[in-house]
Amino acid sequence: MFNVWQKGQIAILVDSDWTLVKRLRPQIVIDAIIAKTNLGTTLEDAPLVIGLGPGFTAGADVHRVIETMRGHDLGRVIGKGSALADTGIPGSIGGHTADRVLRAPVGGTLHLQRNITDMVAAGDIIGSVAGQHVVARIDGVIRGLIRPGIMVGEGMKIGDIDPRGQVDYCFSVSEKSRAIGGAV
Repeated sequence: MFNVWQKGQIAILVDSDWTLVKRLRPQIVIDAIIAKTNLGTTLEDAPLVIGLGPGFTAGADVHRVIETMRGHDLGRVIGKGSALADTGIPGSIGGHTADRVLRAPVGGTLHLQRNITDMVAAGDIIGSVAGQHVVARIDGVIRGLIRPGIMVGEGMKIGDIDPRGQVDYCFSVSEKSRAIGGAV
């Protein structure tokens, strides 16, 4: 990382346990965990602290909040106040919301039988957790999956199916990600 700085380039660091932020004192901290709640980010973490989505309040625990909910305000930079509250319902893609999200049926180790870019039909088995099948509820292309072999909790989001069925969308930045990234 220091080599990158010495070249006059911007270093991007993933600090999942939030220990390096305190030690390095960066100029900018972006909390992009999208946990729907603030897990400990504060205004004191850096001269500019940005939080993505619900759980942050600009002026209280971060300097700026970026709206992450699909719709008219997606990507809006909020200088005072909070992002819209988490509805628990994913944004609509091709007329599908919650049914496009793959969730762990029970807690346990995730085993996958399918991969990102696989076309699936409603009823297809994607994998299993503790012997319980993870089943596609809609037709489409698997656009996202978490890493197999990890422990998941019941109901945890483990992937998503894009009903538009465009495999090339698996290899490009989505409109939502582009809007959020542009706002940051």
